[in-house]
Amino acid sequence: MNPYSGLSVIYWLHMLATVVWIGSLAALSLLILPVARRTLDPAAFSAFLTGIQQRLDPLAWMSLVVLLGTGMFQMSANPNYSGFLAIRGSWAFAILTKHVVFLGMMALSAYVTWGLLPALRRVALRQASGQTVPEAEKLQQQELTLMRINLILGVLILALTAIARAA
Repeated sequence: MNPYSGLSVIYWLHMLATVVWIGSLAALSLLILPVARRTLDPAAFSAFLTGIQQRLDPLAWMSLVVLLGTGMFQMSANPNYSGFLAIRGSWAFAILTKHVVFLGMMALSAYVTWGLLPALRRVALRQASGQTVPEAEKLQQQELTLMRINLILGVLILALTAIARAA
């Protein structure tokens, strides 16, 4: 058996998880949520947001777990890897920066998943019952901003990956 076949599977899983995570962030923040917010009434938007979260959260968090596991395996298999926090050269700096950005993305994702989205669902339900919710616009803007920041961080991770591969 080819010794690189296992590593090839790891690379493939890593890329697949990247596509699922970054692709879903791009689709949600740039396409789906802006249109849904403009076209759906608050009750329908709340139901839509709940449905999206129920379908996407498991995929996103599974992608993060796969990225973490496959990324660590790839890093340890790389000849440029000199050990934990051994920063020697552009590859090590790019990988360290990539991991810091990745942790930031995980923290933002956790806040959006378990803090912001439930608050937005509660706001939409209150609006659907006819209540005026003064914080609604602020929360909606925060959601869009955080999703776009997460998308930008994801693109930055891709750039850092390219830098590391070129090193």
